[in-house]
Amino acid sequence: MSPSASSSSSPSAKSPGDSPGHEQHVNINDAEALFPQPVRGGLHRGLSARQVQMIAIGGTIGTGLFLGTGRSLAQGGPASMLICYGIVGFIVYVTLLLLGEMATQYPVAGSFNAYATRFFSPSYGFALSWNYWFNDAVSVASDLTAAQLVLQFWTTSYPWLVSLLFWVFLVSINATHVKAYGELEYWLSFLKVATIVIFIIVGILVNVGVNESHTYIGAHNWYIPGAPFVGGFGGFAKVFVTASFAYGGTESLGITAGETKNPSQNMPKVVNFVFWRQVFGALYRLLIILLFYILSILLIGLNVPWNYPDLSNKTTTTSPFTIVFTLAGSTVAGSFMNTVILTSVLSAGNHALFAGTRVLYGLSVVSPIPHAPRIFSRTTRAGVPLYALLATSSISVLCLGSSYIGSGQLWGWLQNIVGVSNQIAWLSIGLASWRFRKAWIRQGRSIDEMKFRASWTWPWGPYFVIITVIALILIQGWSSIFPIFSPVEFVSFYIEIPIMIVMGLCWVLARNTFVDSTPVPGNALDLPNERTSLIRNDTGTREARHEWRSDIVDIQTIDLYSDEYDEPLDEVNDEIRGKRFRLFWNLYDMVA
Repeated sequence: MSPSASSSSSPSAKSPGDSPGHEQHVNINDAEALFPQPVRGGLHRGLSARQVQMIAIGGTIGTGLFLGTGRSLAQGGPASMLICYGIVGFIVYVTLLLLGEMATQYPVAGSFNAYATRFFSPSYGFALSWNYWFNDAVSVASDLTAAQLVLQFWTTSYPWLVSLLFWVFLVSINATHVKAYGELEYWLSFLKVATIVIFIIVGILVNVGVNESHTYIGAHNWYIPGAPFVGGFGGFAKVFVTASFAYGGTESLGITAGETKNPSQNMPKVVNFVFWRQVFGALYRLLIILLFYILSILLIGLNVPWNYPDLSNKTTTTSPFTIVFTLAGSTVAGSFMNTVILTSVLSAGNHALFAGTRVLYGLSVVSPIPHAPRIFSRTTRAGVPLYALLATSSISVLCLGSSYIGSGQLWGWLQNIVGVSNQIAWLSIGLASWRFRKAWIRQGRSIDEMKFRASWTWPWGPYFVIITVIALILIQGWSSIFPIFSPVEFVSFYIEIPIMIVMGLCWVLARNTFVDSTPVPGNALDLPNERTSLIRNDTGTREARHEWRSDIVDIQTIDLYSDEYDEPLDEVNDEIRGKRFRLFWNLYDMVA
């Protein structure tokens, strides 16, 4: 273990059966429950709280917002886009409040994958982990394809070469050291946030008449033929998956836990910052969603007509952000915005490649039985899981298919796959929260013991997320079935579902779930340590009785005490805090 890991404090986790003289100390804030020691020393801690916090915010801004809104506007119109992004935004907000309850109570690495395993089903958690890796791997291919679309603003020559160069750049960054990833992502995220603010200002000015035609636009584009709802119900439903693609990544904070400096001090700050431990934090996050998405989408719908030339078709997709800057009367401004969008695409690909690599690494190091080949646990001297990196990046070869399919068409299919995968992640959070809350009440624990409780979501929150996300998954593929069945479109909308089922069944068969066994008391995870598996390790005596045995976790016996965070969440000691932005941190502490 790295020195920083060994020196971090270890809070205690106590179960009801612990005697006073034998308190069980659990090293969960070491943030390595998912990341035990592999070959050559494992992952290195190189991410500071400053970087993780900015990544958490900037990670929600990417090609889905900058480029996907063009596809949404062309397929559904301004009203469909605004309504669908608003609905999905509210679902995501409630979902992350539910995740915040579990994350502040049990801040373990692995995030929602660990909670789905612990509170719902180990086989489902196994399938979910592989699905999330597949999500990240396809996201890299999607972002490299999006880079081709962005560059078509300047040239349409050799699009595959562009993707190849960007692929080499991203793999090189991720193959050096986690510090390189963290610093690059920090500044790219900062640039994205600043760009959104500038866009909102420019968008308002363009709408009121500061444009090349010097005319007041207002809501004119909502009344042109075909608007505000384009394509009827099918067009409306299509926007849901694009919106889900845009909001993806908000749930992946736990992936960075294993490489955060002093996680026992810095990760609580990030949990507090992103998962809204207090009311003001929740309002802040809502403001971010409203500012970055809803307001931007409203301005796009007002300023850009849904039938704008080359907004979205089989061969190309144009960013509405670039169009708005061009409408301001400056080609230079449009080129500047397109350049920023290109950096955003690189940032999104960088983040997806990093997350996918760490997910695959985590699957390979669980014990006693790894969930992926052990070769993916090998790391370089710099702490980079190189084989996991190469495997994740190899999926990006899909982007080369744009030469035969068309960049716009291919990006749309990949966007559908990633969007549905994000929805499955939110559904899993809802399922885990539903079981977690039921277990908490069933075992007689007071809700006052919870470190954070989204009180206004009790008791309807988990049910709302589960029902609405399932509805989205079923409804959004309407256009692939009616009026004409499109096999490729249908597969892009629903391929994730059979993949999840197959992976879950593989785990059930591999763990001999068909053989009944004596249940382990507590039906929970082993006490966490540096080699704790996310999948429950039954050690009871097996009997040779062949009958179906479900692995759904028993809420009456699951251990709700191990892994609990005992230290005050407000104790933070980030090195940079005392040197930079002292006034900002003081103001932040007053609010948070």
